[in-house]
Amino acid sequence: MTPTIDLEKHEEYTLPTAEALLAGTLALMTGCAQGADEHRGVMSAKIASNLAQLSEHAALSSEMRRMLARLQARWQTPGGGWPASEAALAWVPGPGTVQ
Repeated sequence: MTPTIDLEKHEEYTLPTAEALLAGTLALMTGCAQGADEHRGVMSAKIASNLAQLSEHAALSSEMRRMLARLQARWQTPGGGWPASEAALAWVPGPGTVQ
């Protein structure tokens, strides 16, 4: 008999690629909003990167992709997000795949 997993008790479950990327981006945005000053620059750069990937994702509507591209442009500029140093970005590896 195969054991069943109650998804409400476990956070490990599979999301479609676009939804997983969006969920991660929203989590990073929450982190930026809640503080963590020493990591804001790195999180901001990752948010901009994730938004760029989402703005090209085929599973999303063209309207959603356009909105994400506009949002990504705001996070990419110094006024939209927080500046990230090159040294800080060096230790943040990009995932090979999104679960």
